[in-house]
Formats: sequence, C-alpha cells, structure tokens
Amino acid sequence: MSDFVEECRREWRRLGVPDPLAEEMAADLASDLGEAEAEGVSVEEFLGSSVLDPRSFAATWAAERGVIPEPPGRGSDRRTPFALVAFTAVAVTAVIVAALLLATGEPKLSLVRSSTTPAGTTRSVVHSVSAASPIEWILLFVAIIALGFAAWLWSSWSRSRPPTAPA
Repeated sequence: MSDFVEECRREWRRLGVPDPLAEEMAADLASDLGEAEAEGVSVEEFLGSSVLDPRSFAATWAAERGVIPEPPGRGSDRRTPFALVAFTAVAVTAVIVAALLLATGEPKLSLVRSSTTPAGTTRSVVHSVSAASPIEWILLFVAIIALGFAAWLWSSWSRSRPPTAPA
C-alpha cells in the first residue's frame, strides 16, 4: 500500500503538482486504501487494474481534479463533432437562402387581365406578387430557430469539456 502511494507521490512531483496538494492527495489515497483494507477489501479489488500502473493512476487523478492538463489520449484532444458542424452549416445556409429569396422576391405571380377587341387581344397586369413569399418566411423562421438551437448545442458542448490547469 505505501509503495503505491509513494509512486503516486513521485509521479505528482514529476507532473508539477504543488507539494501541499500532492500531500493532501497522498493522504486521501492512503486513508482510502487503509479504510478499504480495514473493511477486508484488498488493494487490488479497491484499485482494480490501476494497482499495476500507479503513474497512470496518479496522472489521471490529478487531471480529474484539474491540477494538471488531461493526459494525452484521455479526451484532451477532443474534436468538434462532425454532426454539430454539419447542422450549423445547414442552418446558416438556410438563413442565407431564405433571406436572399425574400430580398429578390422571385418567383413572381402576376394577375393578368386580357380583353379581346376588334383590334386584337390586349393584356394588362393587374397585380403582381411574390408567389413563394409565405414559404420563404416560414423557411427563414425555421432556419433562425435551427441556428439558435445550434448555438445552444455549441455552448453546451464547450461547457462539457473538462477544466484544465494552466500550463
């Protein structure tokens, strides 16, 4: 038990964990291991496979406490999810397309009156309106809602990242 705690203490020193904090963590670990032993639980049962790798155990514990940056390969190189990027791109594109369609007013629907006279047929435009306007407004509304949802997803994704200590 004490060998495991000493190896963890050496690893924390190597990682640059401040001495008072390393001593507190070592005391906590020794206390937990002592309690487990008093309850009849072996160190191997209590620590699991970590008993074979005290350096990794110490680094992981220090990272989880936010004392050191998370060890490589444990999520610190977490990348932005592709689905979140794609969803945001689609929402932005929909907002831009709907705004452009509303600005141009295409396609147009015209009400034409025609009359036949002895001189020929005459046509005159009575009223002209954008045919897709209601659909464009609905598209714009839905796209703005989707963009808001994407912003919320981005903020919750960034908050879910574990804190890291300054280097």
